[in-house]
Amino acid sequence: MTPVEIIVVALIKVALIILVVLTACAYSTLAERKLVSWFQQRIGPNLAGPWGLLQPLADGVKLAFKEDIRPERAEKVFYTLSPVIAFVPALLTFAVIPFGPAIEIGGRQVDLALSDLNVGVLFIFAITSLGVYGIILAGWSSGSKYSLLGGLRSSAQLISYEVAYGLTILGVILLAQTFSLKELALQQDGFWGMYVWKQPLGFLLFIICAVAETNRAPFDMAEAESELVAGYHTEYSSMRFATFFIGEYANMIAVSSVATTIFLGGWRAPFAFLPEYGLWGVVWFALKVGFFMFFYVWLRATLPRFRYDQLMNFGWKFLFPVALLNVMVTAAVVLWSSDQL
Repeated sequence: MTPVEIIVVALIKVALIILVVLTACAYSTLAERKLVSWFQQRIGPNLAGPWGLLQPLADGVKLAFKEDIRPERAEKVFYTLSPVIAFVPALLTFAVIPFGPAIEIGGRQVDLALSDLNVGVLFIFAITSLGVYGIILAGWSSGSKYSLLGGLRSSAQLISYEVAYGLTILGVILLAQTFSLKELALQQDGFWGMYVWKQPLGFLLFIICAVAETNRAPFDMAEAESELVAGYHTEYSSMRFATFFIGEYANMIAVSSVATTIFLGGWRAPFAFLPEYGLWGVVWFALKVGFFMFFYVWLRATLPRFRYDQLMNFGWKFLFPVALLNVMVTAAVVLWSSDQL
């Protein structure tokens, strides 16, 4: 491909990724409201369009036309930039996630990923760690005690769970001997070849840490409506609030995509007799991500929120030691296997 063709293909991929992610974020809100209503034996949104399918559009229009209120004591620059800082890192995560196998277009093979970095896992860790800065700055710049407490809680929560979060993936890296997400997906052939079976404890710990990293129930201490009104975004309204909202769901989809790629084989079909070529790979990838998104909603509708001291104790006194033990045992097994060879 010529340089011009490479640039054009990259721009098309970027546009498609942004369109798909934003659409998925919008309809994730509808899916969550519907599922929670069914869990609670209610009807849920059903008036905006057939079966309530236009509810995300109605919510977007409502937020766009709401008055944009800024507190007098707010620090103007960071108050404005914070929603963007919280949202953009979640979007950048999709730059290295392979959504499917290479497909043939016009006689040429085109990867269904924006890029295949040989340090893709490290890139994800670096980018996702930046999102919390948006939350911290939003809490500080709003000039509200509720927002400040929410931002401080979020920063402490990130520090507490980020270590265990990294250690859970390190076990898979030791087995796979690669940081490339595409290579990780290719190594998982079939149902029993998935790393979820080779690292079951790591997978369980990853899911717990991922929920905490995205500030979702039962780890939603940064918002905690019963204590902090809405936490770090208490003073936000209109599209600035919507940006925080979209960023939260983009983070959920990003974490689900990472879990799908690392532990569930990415676009690979779960069984050998099922097709995985072409767009079939995208279908399998979307179904696996949908499973994780359903799990997020299930947790929210089932478990009560942790107390803050329970949250911190659970992260440092349980998750971190167990994740470290899992890495040590995995490293010992890999070392023993290499000695046997």
